[in-house]
Amino acid sequence: MAKYSTGGIGGDSSGACELCGAEGRSLETTTVAGATLNVCGECRKHGDQTESRPDEREKERERRRKVAQNVAKLSDAQAAETSWEEGTDYEDDPLPYLLKGYGSILESARQEAGLQTDELAADLDVSEDDILAVEQVRAARAGIGGSLIEALEERLDIDLAER
Repeated sequence: MAKYSTGGIGGDSSGACELCGAEGRSLETTTVAGATLNVCGECRKHGDQTESRPDEREKERERRRKVAQNVAKLSDAQAAETSWEEGTDYEDDPLPYLLKGYGSILESARQEAGLQTDELAADLDVSEDDILAVEQVRAARAGIGGSLIEALEERLDIDLAER
């Protein structure tokens, strides 16, 4: 019996293409839009070719596995090229492990001290962008060194880094 209505004249449709309803043709089992159907040679072109034959299905799995491996290799190569964060000399001024929520801690302490970001930057002789980077939790991406973190901790009497 047909899995879909083919618009045929009713009655028993066994031996008929389950896609177009044609009778008297040689039928093959294939997957069409997720459904396994017995279809004629004309309708077979609408099927998912990789699901119809075990050898094709295995070739498709192998192709997908190789694509995934290549994507992983590309990601690894790109990560190696960036080598940590650009702009920071980690050997001379390493950024310490920062506490969770370090940006909020700094912002609250700065506001309690009655300072604007530009005023705090001037006090520490650093750029306002560096202060904003720490407050916005972008210290590593902005190339902030450990010396700025220490200066902020000392100036505002707070802890931003793990001890």
